[in-house]
Amino acid sequence: MSEKLRRLLPLLVITALILTLRCNAHAQLPKHPLRLAAAADLQPVLPPILRQFRQKTGITVIASYHSSATLAMQILNQAPFDLFMAADMSYPQYVIDRGRGASATPIPYAHGTLVLWTRNNSGISSLSLDVLRSPSIRTIAIANPKHAPYGRAAQQTLIHAGLMPSVKSRLVVAENIAQAAQYTDSGNAQVGFLSLTSALTPRLGKSGHYIRIPQQDYAPLIQGAVIIKDAKNAAAAHQFLQFLANPKIRAELAASGLEPPKE
Repeated sequence: MSEKLRRLLPLLVITALILTLRCNAHAQLPKHPLRLAAAADLQPVLPPILRQFRQKTGITVIASYHSSATLAMQILNQAPFDLFMAADMSYPQYVIDRGRGASATPIPYAHGTLVLWTRNNSGISSLSLDVLRSPSIRTIAIANPKHAPYGRAAQQTLIHAGLMPSVKSRLVVAENIAQAAQYTDSGNAQVGFLSLTSALTPRLGKSGHYIRIPQQDYAPLIQGAVIIKDAKNAAAAHQFLQFLANPKIRAELAASGLEPPKE
């Protein structure tokens, strides 16, 4: 062996070892991305967390955001999702009861909050539930109670406060909570019942203000998840749920409007 080759041999061994480790790492990554069915209130919250998850694990997450009811029906119609994260516990349980869940009960991952929001230039100086009684409030955005848990919570609030008879004709019904936020932000509605996750976004935080709806006015918004039966990427779905339970990630969710689930 020549002296030159002798000097190069350690470098060649190290290079070969690095290539082997890289190949093994890529071989361990899932062949398929994690396909996530996510409730619309998660749309302002999840993207940075999905990026962190990818940086930590190498797993890409493809998220579809819709109302919880819409996603549940897509799953029952064999949409190729791996994980369903709803805005309540009832829709994951609905999926489980019809044989499409991989567990017997949903996993709670967060606790949501309903707010009443309006633009700073809406002319409403003092925001409250009582102000909705005023005929000067002509349009009130609400997510569809039939499809969206936050819409159901808003409906419960209006009934509990005795406001439904006077505001029913003024409701602007959106498909989901994200669309309710769009309606109110654009001026198509003067006020809107939104998720705290929407109200805390930079855009709405700058252009408007909100009040939290008292928790006793609506059923708790315990948000639940279920891994889909026979999911192609069930292992990654488990990994993502574990990632969400990390204290650092839970703190990020809380700062964006989703408190950890009550134990």
